[in-house]
Amino acid sequence: MDKRSSPGYAPLMPTPSASLVRDLVGWLAAGPKPYAEVMEAWRTSCPRLTIWEDAVDEGLVVRRAGEAGVMVELTAKGQAMAAGAPARG
Repeated sequence: MDKRSSPGYAPLMPTPSASLVRDLVGWLAAGPKPYAEVMEAWRTSCPRLTIWEDAVDEGLVVRRAGEAGVMVELTAKGQAMAAGAPARG
């Protein structure tokens, strides 16, 4: 059995993508931002750096339509990460 598939295994160093996802979450902790601004700042064409997609897939951010247009904000899980609490599924 590969130790990476063992319960409780955590890599010694976070992946670059994981670190950047934390940066995105920290950036959004100040409050919702327009979707276009988030995409301009965080979208990448590099297939190895899927920051926006990872944050969405992990349930850390969500898009919401409102009077000001489409906004991006943290979910409860994203808020917990921003606050330094362990993220829970």
